[in-house]
Amino acid sequence: MANAAHHRDFAPCFSDEALTRSNAVASKVGVLRRIFDAIFESRQKQVDRDATRLLARSGGRLTDDIERQMTQRLLTGNWNTRQ
Repeated sequence: MANAAHHRDFAPCFSDEALTRSNAVASKVGVLRRIFDAIFESRQKQVDRDATRLLARSGGRLTDDIERQMTQRLLTGNWNTRQ
C-alpha cells in the first residue's frame, strides 16, 4: 500500500514573517530588468506590426509560404517590407 505525506504533516521551515519579507524583496524589479523588458516589448510590437503587414499583403490568407517567410524573417531579423 502506497501512502503519500500531506503538506500539513510537516512543520514549516520558516515563519510567515520571513516568507512575507522574502516575497516583498522578490517583487521589486531592478532598473536593468525594467529596461530589458521595455526593449523586449518594443521589439515584440515591431515584429507584430511587420507580421501583420506581411499578412495583409498576402490578402489576409496565411499560407505555408507566408508562414515560412514570417519564420525566416523572425529568425534572421530581416523584416524589410520591400521583399
